Amino acid sequence: MKIDYSKTGYEISAEMKAKALAANALLHSGEGKGNDFLGWVNLPSSIDDAQLDAIVAAAAKLREKCDLVICIGIGGSYLGAKAVLEAMSNPFQLLKKEQENPTVVFAGQNISEDYTYELMEAAKEHSIGAIVISKSGTTTEPAIAFRLIKAELEARYGKAEAAERIVAVTDKARGALKTLATDEGYPTFVIPDDVGGRFSVLTPVGLLPLAVAGVDVRALVKGAQKMEAQTAEGVAFEENPSAIYAAVRNLLYADGKKIEILGSYEPKLQYINEWWKQLYGESEGKEGKGIFPASVTLTADLHSMGQYIQEGERTLFETIISVAAPKHKVVIEADEQNLDGLNFMAGKRISEVNRMAELGVQLAHVDGGVPNIRIEIPTIDAETIGGLLYFFEKACGISGYILGVNPFDQPGVEAYKKNMFALLDKPGYEEESKKIKARL
Repeated sequence: MKIDYSKTGYEISAEMKAKALAANALLHSGEGKGNDFLGWVNLPSSIDDAQLDAIVAAAAKLREKCDLVICIGIGGSYLGAKAVLEAMSNPFQLLKKEQENPTVVFAGQNISEDYTYELMEAAKEHSIGAIVISKSGTTTEPAIAFRLIKAELEARYGKAEAAERIVAVTDKARGALKTLATDEGYPTFVIPDDVGGRFSVLTPVGLLPLAVAGVDVRALVKGAQKMEAQTAEGVAFEENPSAIYAAVRNLLYADGKKIEILGSYEPKLQYINEWWKQLYGESEGKEGKGIFPASVTLTADLHSMGQYIQEGERTLFETIISVAAPKHKVVIEADEQNLDGLNFMAGKRISEVNRMAELGVQLAHVDGGVPNIRIEIPTIDAETIGGLLYFFEKACGISGYILGVNPFDQPGVEAYKKNMFALLDKPGYEEESKKIKARL
C-alpha cells in the first residue's frame, strides 16, 4: 500500500506526528478511552490455523448442503462480510449457468417488508441454510429476520436437519441467541467480548460467511497480519500508513474540512465505502465532533456528485482508493466510421483510460479547492483487501484518540430504539409510549 497526501497542500508538523504516534501507543497500551474494546488491535496475529480450520470446516458443511446461505446481521455484523464479498465477487456470476460457490445473501439489516417477502420467495427455489450473527440475539432487525428464516428451515427440513443448516455467531456465554443455540444444538462461533461490531470483520462474524462464499479467508487474514506489523507500536511515523492517514485527516478537520468523501474507480469497492462509513461515522461522530464520512463510486458519480465536489461549499476533502493493476485486459478497438470520435483511444486498455480519468479528476478537484489523499493498492485480491481493512481500522483508532473521543462506543445508536419500542407498545414502555404518541 502507498499513501500520498501531497495533493492536500499540508505538511505534517512534528506536533501532529507526535500525537499520532502517542495515539497508536495508547491503542497498544490499552490505557485509553474504550479500552475494553481493543481486542481488534492484535486480532490478526492472534488468529491461528486451528481457528481458521474450524471456520473453513463449518463453511464446508454449509457449502455441501446449501446453494443459498442467508447471513443475518446488521451494522458490523453485516457490512464487513458484504464489503469483502462484493470486492471478491464477479458481479455477473449469477448470469452463468454453473455456480461454483453457494450464493450468500443478507437479511436482518433492514425491516423492509418487501425485501423480506422477496427474499423468502426467492429462497423457495433453493436449498438453504443460515448464519445468524448477534451478540445478544435480541437486536430487532436481525431477530425478526431469524424468526422467519428459522421457521422456514424447520418447516422445510424438520428441527434436526434445520439445526445442521444454522450456524450461530454470538456471545460465548450469555444472551438469547446463545441460549437458543445451546438448546437447539446449532454449531456456534464466538464474537469476542473485546471486539466491537464495526471492528469484527476478521472474527467469525466476517470470516464464516466469506468462507461459505468461497473467499480465501486465510489470504484475507494474512494481509491483515502484514498490515498489523506495518502499523505496530514503534514503527516510525513515515513508515506507518495508518498514522499518516489519521494525522492528515485531523489536520484537514482542524482547518474546516468537515466532510470526507471516500471514492474509488473500481465499482467492486463500493461496499468497502459503506463499511468505512460505519467504521468512521460510528467511531468519531460524538460529542459534537467528527468528520462526516461520505462516498462516491467513480467515474459514475462524476455525473451526479461531481458538480458539488468541484464547485460546492469548500468543507470537504477526498480520499481515493486507487487500484494499480486490474485482473483482466480489455483493449479499445478502432472503428472505421469513428462516429463516436474515440479512435484516438484505439489500442489503449480500458484501465489506461480509467487511470487518466482518475488523475485528471484529482487535479481538477485540487484546483477546485478539494484536498486529495490517494491510497494505492496493488490489486483487488483477498490479501490486499485484508490489509486495507486493518489499515482503516488502525487509522480509525488513532484518529479518534487524536480527536479526543472514545472511538469504541456508540451511545447515540440507542436513541431511536427507545422511540421505536415505545411506538410499538413494548411492555415496560407504557409511559414513554404515551409521551411520544402525543408528540406525533
